[in-house]
Amino acid sequence: MELRELGKSGVKVPPVGLGCWAIGGWRWGGTDVSQSIATIQRAIDLGMTLLDTAPVYGWGLSEEILGRALEGRRDHAIIATKCGLVWDCEEGQFHFESEGRRVFRNSRKERIFADVEASLRRLRTDRIDLYQIHWPDETTPFEETMEALTALREAGKIRAVGVSNFTVEQHLECLRYGVVDSSQPRYNMLDRKAEKSVLPFCRKRRIGVLVYSPMEQGLLTGRVTLERTFPEGDYRAQRPWFQPHNRRRILEFLERVRPIAEGHGKSLAHLAIAWVLSQPGVTAALVGARRPEQVEHNIEAAQWRLSAEELAKIDEELAWLGKPQ
Repeated sequence: MELRELGKSGVKVPPVGLGCWAIGGWRWGGTDVSQSIATIQRAIDLGMTLLDTAPVYGWGLSEEILGRALEGRRDHAIIATKCGLVWDCEEGQFHFESEGRRVFRNSRKERIFADVEASLRRLRTDRIDLYQIHWPDETTPFEETMEALTALREAGKIRAVGVSNFTVEQHLECLRYGVVDSSQPRYNMLDRKAEKSVLPFCRKRRIGVLVYSPMEQGLLTGRVTLERTFPEGDYRAQRPWFQPHNRRRILEFLERVRPIAEGHGKSLAHLAIAWVLSQPGVTAALVGARRPEQVEHNIEAAQWRLSAEELAKIDEELAWLGKPQ
């Protein structure tokens, strides 16, 4: 599989990476640890070596599972994790509450130094390939945050620096005090805000872009039917596009674009991933999976690029679909 460099960092990643949020179980109705380990190992077998996680995914469980899965295989993986969301102290900018925990954005220097050591322990490694600020902390000067990340890079604990969910203005502020190698925005057919701001900015500045949620938590696969229900703790049940009346419209939209996928012998999931990878400035798509067979399916989209005519047809149908109601 082709590899692409993240900015000027020297870290190279495949076009499709494994997003490990669901593996942590939090907000996804729990997890099966042995199956999650098998999923990660299958991803590496197939060349999906970019593995993106975060401490908050399962309150450390996603990182722990990843560490177990990489025993003896660390050198075959690119580990991307994050800092800046804490739940064991009420310091910083309040972010949300979940499962009885209050989560805060905290990107203070001493907190980042503590968080990286905790992540290294859970991941069972001595280095993190890409360390990202999960959400901007407006209570901490970006100068302090970037100073901490630069020190970690110089110490060899991390190889590259990234940000996630940052505005263009916040990117610029970080760049005043250090190097930003990658950005991770949410981006898919149903959520295109990034292409109006972050994507063109990153293209101009040669910053790598790892997009998350390219299949909108499975909605763009066509497998989330009107009969689908979600277990307790699965946050998708509350999201606008997942409401039954909007799901009906999504399913009709997918039928309209299905011929594009089938014309290439591909699935709707492949189409969603390929659409993201066909957009200018996107380095890689982070695709979640909870079972090995899902990885085997998703990897088939890695080398597919849509034509200009196909992209125009999808845009036409997206205009018909409009916004969630």
